[in-house]
Amino acid sequence: MAAVAGPTRAEALSLFRSLLRTAKQFSDYNIREYTRRRAADAFRENRALPDAAAAAAAFAEGKKQLEVAKRQAVVYSLYTPKSKSVMELKALIKNMD
Repeated sequence: MAAVAGPTRAEALSLFRSLLRTAKQFSDYNIREYTRRRAADAFRENRALPDAAAAAAAFAEGKKQLEVAKRQAVVYSLYTPKSKSVMELKALIKNMD
C-alpha cells in the first residue's frame, strides 16, 4: 500500500483563499457570511489532523465543497434579492458617516 501524501501548506491556503473569494460572489449577506464562516470553521477544525491520509481526505472534501459553492454562487446570482438585508443597510449607513 502506497503512502498517501497530504496537501502542502500552499495548496491548503490556496483552497482557503478560493473558498473566501467564492463566498464574496454571493449577493445575499446571510449566504455570503455563512459560506465564509463555514470555510473558516472547517479549516480550523481540520488544522491538526493526525496523519496525511486524513489531511488528504479533508482536502478532497474541501475541493468538492468549493465546486458546490461555485455552482451555488452562479445560481444565486440569477436570483439576486431586490432589497438589501438589514446588515447590508447598516454597513451602507456606517460607510456614509
